[in-house]
Amino acid sequence: MYKEVAQHIPNVSIYPIISLVIFFSFFLILLLIVITKDKKIVDTLKHMPIDDQKTEQ
Repeated sequence: MYKEVAQHIPNVSIYPIISLVIFFSFFLILLLIVITKDKKIVDTLKHMPIDDQKTEQ
């Protein structure tokens, strides 16, 4: 039943391509953000959970 409904939508074959492009562009943007992040900020964030536990005790 759903196949019959989807077949009657004009240009239905473009939707999987659009979703694939959105999926890969999202992760590509995240990868670029991670690669270009300043090393000092990453080190600060890396030690945050450990620093919080030390201050509570």
